[in-house]
Amino acid sequence: MTEQKRLSPGDPAPDFTLPDSRGETVTLSELRGRSVVVYFYPAAATPGCTREACDFRDSLGRLNDAGYRVLGISPDEPGKLANFAEKEGLTFPLLSDPDRTVLTAWGAFGEKKNYGRVVQGVIRSTFVVDPAGTLAVARYNVKATGHVARLLRELDLEA
Repeated sequence: MTEQKRLSPGDPAPDFTLPDSRGETVTLSELRGRSVVVYFYPAAATPGCTREACDFRDSLGRLNDAGYRVLGISPDEPGKLANFAEKEGLTFPLLSDPDRTVLTAWGAFGEKKNYGRVVQGVIRSTFVVDPAGTLAVARYNVKATGHVARLLRELDLEA
């Protein structure tokens, strides 16, 4: 595998402006002063990504009460994201990055192993951006199931 850019805690979070499932734009730098969970996932409405999104949905109250915003980013078009959000009752922004520019800037797109083969694709990743715009957490190759619970433990937000 070739070496690709990976972000680490302490790095500045790469800024972005992306459309959400409602066609509105979200700019990360406009959320300064708040903590933001940014997670990257391969495709809306697939089993693993649905489980992951629903875990964030089910934990959203705890995250919001502690001052965290949640943003999900995938290469899906806004229309597909809107259908996914409606079907699963997702109330946090799902952002569209079809040209994978933001995914690449965050190290969440590139070579990965899929069933033993090296392929190009979205690397399931989760980040926490602190109020100053610096990465507090940078996790790559997270599992669709269980990583939201792990994140809540790391942030001391367990029920």
